[in-house]
Amino acid sequence: MADKDNNYDKLLEIVREASLLDSISCLLEWDQETGMPRQGAQHRAEQLALTARLSHERLTAHETGDLLAACESAAAGDDPLSDRAVNLREIRLRFERRRRLPKRLVEELARVTALAHADWVEARRSGDFGRFAPHLERILALKREQAACYGSGESPYTALLQDYEPGESEANLERVFSALAQSLPPLVARIEEAGDRAGAELPEADFPLERQRVFGEMAAAAMGFDFSAGRLDEVVHPFCTTIGPGDVRITTRFERDNFAPAFFGILHEAGHGLYEQGLEREHWGAPRGEAVSLAIHESQSRMWENIVGRSRAFWTHFLPKAKGVFHGSLEGMELDMFLRAVNRVRRSFIRVEADEVSYNLHIVLRFELERALVRGDLSVADLPAAWNARFRELLGLSVSSHSEGCLQDTHWASGLIGYFPTYCLGNLYAAQFYAAAERELPGLERRLGAGDFGPLRDWLHRKVHSQGMRHRAPELVRVVTGAPLGPEPFFAYLSRKYGELFNLDL
Repeated sequence: MADKDNNYDKLLEIVREASLLDSISCLLEWDQETGMPRQGAQHRAEQLALTARLSHERLTAHETGDLLAACESAAAGDDPLSDRAVNLREIRLRFERRRRLPKRLVEELARVTALAHADWVEARRSGDFGRFAPHLERILALKREQAACYGSGESPYTALLQDYEPGESEANLERVFSALAQSLPPLVARIEEAGDRAGAELPEADFPLERQRVFGEMAAAAMGFDFSAGRLDEVVHPFCTTIGPGDVRITTRFERDNFAPAFFGILHEAGHGLYEQGLEREHWGAPRGEAVSLAIHESQSRMWENIVGRSRAFWTHFLPKAKGVFHGSLEGMELDMFLRAVNRVRRSFIRVEADEVSYNLHIVLRFELERALVRGDLSVADLPAAWNARFRELLGLSVSSHSEGCLQDTHWASGLIGYFPTYCLGNLYAAQFYAAAERELPGLERRLGAGDFGPLRDWLHRKVHSQGMRHRAPELVRVVTGAPLGPEPFFAYLSRKYGELFNLDL
């Protein structure tokens, strides 16, 4: 028993050291997004390459493999859902994947993506795809090499997808997304037309940035985001990152004449932040104290941003407060009119500003294109034209600049190939989780309308956050909701909500 515990403690020490190195990388990346001078990009790339190499070396060392094997042998017959068994299961998965990657490749990916990100920022600002294209060529070559190293017999895209959504496959995504590409465009068109007839618009007014920050922080705090263990900053592309226990950082992007993008962005990132703050601190640095998958993570942000944050109950409580914060800017805006405005379905170019009905079409587009890029069916040079053509097919709009087209997201610059599908899966998980919460929490809407978000937050903490990686995503949704993931709760939610808002039979 003593040897068993000693080996396990040594193994966790190694894993937590690697997590510390990863958290240093997160801090460097946060600084790169929020305040680093542009001329610091080259040096930052070398810093990130070093921390990536050191973390990789620690996790794939022979000592790590020997300790893992000894721990697995000693734990044979343990409850597979115990903390120890969960940690060993996930550490084995990471060890097997990472040890197949040469240190050179890990270091080069970190270096190349850090440089690519700096040039992507400038390319997006100027709409110059040619400035970013060489970086994307290099990143794709490295990601194809990474997929080949995994050698799992799966498609290269499926192999890369496992880093974000273990157990998911290219074939299943193709099936789900093909159906969405068929069913969503007519639904989008019908709801958009109803919104046009209703004339649902937020007023054009001055929304001072400091008041926007105050109002956003007020709402995030009401949700339960702990600002003594987190902070809010302004960036080009909003995100949430966790530096470590007690340090979860969220970001947004403000617009002076429209408070909605920044506000709903804050709700979105605070949803991510609640998940991170809800992970059990005693398990930090080990899988048992980490989020189960990116799609489950996205389910939390999309639930708070859309299902809760754009609901009648939420604004019954917050609209009077918004009028007080913004003084006359929302004068005369009644609740029904306001709800139709903030839930307005209108096809647009920018994914992060898309309404919740058309949003998944943006993900379908990115999935199709990045899969073609990985396969080699689409060249980087042809990417802008392919983007614009498919965007017109899915959303009926003509892209006029690369900044509102293929340069708008940071993911490809960051090497996150296979990340985008998790956003769509997250929408499906969110609706299914929320439907289960409504069944188990009588009077939930009434509580939200009174500004009491504790019951929902605590339910999510018990059911999702505190579980860490105890269950893989497909099993977690079964445990929490009693059913496998399916699109029915999502479409039921859309039908009920938009049917009531615009008097439609959906």
